[in-house]
Formats: sequence, structure tokens, C-alpha cells
Amino acid sequence: MTNEQLHEEYEALKEQDLRYNRVSTSRLLFYVGLLSFICFVTGCCYQLHKHSYAGKPDVDVQSSSKFIPEYK
Repeated sequence: MTNEQLHEEYEALKEQDLRYNRVSTSRLLFYVGLLSFICFVTGCCYQLHKHSYAGKPDVDVQSSSKFIPEYK
């Protein structure tokens, strides 16, 4: 192999490598960030749904402390 062929092969490998190809690297980092953000939001929504408010509890209130009190 000549020196020129080795140089062309090196440039082709360099183009595929993420360390040298800034466009591929930034695209990969963008998609990884987007995927992690979507996973984070989905997990937060799931936790909010899992620990959601169950409704009014049935609490016994003394009759004398109601809005219209009932005395004996």
C-alpha cells in the first residue's frame, strides 16, 4: 500500500470515529439528552400518578364542632 492509500484509509476511519466527527458526536449527545429528558419526565409523571391524592377521607367530626353545631 502506498502512503496515499494509507492516508485515505485513515481519513475514512477518522470520519467514522466519534472522537473526530463533531457532527455525529453532537447529534448523538442531542439524542441521548433528549431520551434521558423524556425518561425523566415520564418517571416523574408516573410517580405523581402513583402517589396521587386518593380523595376525601371519611373523618369523624364531633357534632359540636360542625358549621351548624348540634348540642345535646
